[in-house]
This record gives sequence, C-alpha cells and structure tokens, in this order.
Amino acid sequence: MKADIAEQPEVFARLLDERADQIAAAGARIAEWRPRSVVFTARGTSDHAALYAAYLTEIRLGIPAGLASPSAMTVYGARPDLRDTLVVGVSQSGGSPDLHEVLRVAREQGAHTLAVTNNPSSALAEVAELHVDVAAGHEIAVAATKTYTAELLALLMLVESVKGGGTLPAGNLAELRRLPGHAERVLADDTAVDLAARYRFADRLVTTGRGYAYPTAREAALKLMETSYVAGLAFSGADLLHGPLAMAQPDVPVLAVVGSGPAGTSMRDVVTRLGERRADVVVVGPSDVDGAKARIATPDVDERYAPLLDILPLQRLALALALHRGENPDAPRGLKKVTATL
Repeated sequence: MKADIAEQPEVFARLLDERADQIAAAGARIAEWRPRSVVFTARGTSDHAALYAAYLTEIRLGIPAGLASPSAMTVYGARPDLRDTLVVGVSQSGGSPDLHEVLRVAREQGAHTLAVTNNPSSALAEVAELHVDVAAGHEIAVAATKTYTAELLALLMLVESVKGGGTLPAGNLAELRRLPGHAERVLADDTAVDLAARYRFADRLVTTGRGYAYPTAREAALKLMETSYVAGLAFSGADLLHGPLAMAQPDVPVLAVVGSGPAGTSMRDVVTRLGERRADVVVVGPSDVDGAKARIATPDVDERYAPLLDILPLQRLALALALHRGENPDAPRGLKKVTATL
C-alpha cells in the first residue's frame, strides 16, 4: 500500500502525457452524442470516483447525472428507458459481473456506454462502446489508492474534454500538469502519519465534506474501515447538521475536508458547530478553520482538482493507523482485489 500511494505523482504524469489524446477523443464522441443525462455505475472505491464525476457532469456540463443501483437491473430485472442517456461504468479491474450486465442492458435499452477501467482487456471495457484506460499500472495492495486517483483524473480530463467539444483546453491542461508536483509535496508532508497515533484506540470516526469534497470524505471512511476496521461514518457537511451532529463529542474524531471554493466556505460553519460541541476535528485543506484542533495542509487549488490531492494524506493516515493498531493493511480481513457481485 505504501508503494502504491507513492506512485501517484507518476501516475498523474503518465495519464497526462500518454492518455490525454485518447481521453479527448472519447470526449469528442460524447459531445457528438449530446446525452441529455448521464448515469454512472460502480462499486466500492470506484463508486466514490463516480460520485465525483457526477458532480463534475452537473456543474461543468449542465447535464443531470446520478449513480445507478446495479441491482435494479441485475436482481430485479428492471429495464429502464435509457435513450439519450450516457451510462458510464467505473471499475479498477473491470471484472465485476454486475457492472458488465448494467452496461450490456443499457445498450439494449438505447443508451450510449463508456467504461473507465485500469484494464483495457476486461469484460467491462469490451462490452462498452468507448473505453478510457486510467493507466495506473499494477496495483499491489488490496486497498485501492493509485487506481482511485487515476480514475478521478481520467474522469476530470474526460468531462473537461466534453466541455471543450472534444479538446482538453490548453488552460486546463496547463493547470493539470501541476498536479504531479503538488502530489509529491503533499506526500512528502508527514503530518497525517504523525496524527495516526491520535486515533489508535478509536472505535468510530466521522468524515465530512461538501460538493467535490464529499467523495473524498466517503473514500477516506472506506479506507479506514478496510485497513484498520474502525467504523468510518461519512456524511455530507449539510447532512451532518441534520441529526448526525448529535454524535459529535470529544471521543468521536472528525476529519473534515475544507477547501477554498464555495463548498469549503459552507463547510466552515459546519466545523464551527462541531467545535462548539468540543468535537476532535482535524481539517484537511489549505487554510486553518475555526473550531478545528489541527490541520493537514493541502494545496490551494481549484476545488475541481482538490479531490486528487486531499485524499493523499488520508490514504497515508489509513495506512499508518492500521500499523499502529497492529493490522496488515496489505491483506485486509475478508477482502480480495476483485469483488464479483451479481
């Protein structure tokens, strides 16, 4: 897991250098299709990448987007009318039978289909009309790290290419080329590792964020559950105020992702409210926030790009916490690299 985490700056650079044209070409096809809605289907970590892409699709393209429940088709036999819809399957391995079935059925029901995977020869890639290879290379650990951020970057490049009519705008590309350097600096900061001892005896932990940061909160919670077996509870910052705030107390740690965009601004009030309840809040973001007891610093970038960087210290936190608790993060109990759901 440590090796996979360390490779992420290189993966970002490879995607930008070697896959930009392929992704732009996929974006050109999608722009020609002019879908009226986009439906993403995924599982586990890839579901969080899909959620990020749904935010991008609605905000950047103005197209309604959402996440499908594969079981509607695979278990219940639903056959929704998917004309004028783009259905996107996101999967590191491309090997889950239910996602393959969703894309197969979607094509039968009139949808255009796209697969985003780390395996161009997978069943999911073969059943889709278009495929985007995230080019993360072989991932050693069971817990996904570099494949997750590669999915984020590939989906970001794809959406911006669709917005550009099949071209990734030069301004976007120039900003994205700063990501490998940003990632190297984030990974060189040991603040998250040093904080891991703080949570050694925690039995639950809350993660929260809004907008583009919400998928980061969900992915961080999943990594903590996968590697350290701590109950990770992920909430949108808005939802946290509607009831779950009552669980905020000094013995329940909170990791809050607070960027510099509109969602980050709204999160500041959430952190203040948590601080009033004496919650043990650690903020992940570019600036200090009233109510937080500590901060894991990340670069001040456009909030579209922040999820690719904010998750990096949280991956290192999950790894370090697992080691503090005497667990083996490379072999989580009961998990396999490819989970076949039907």
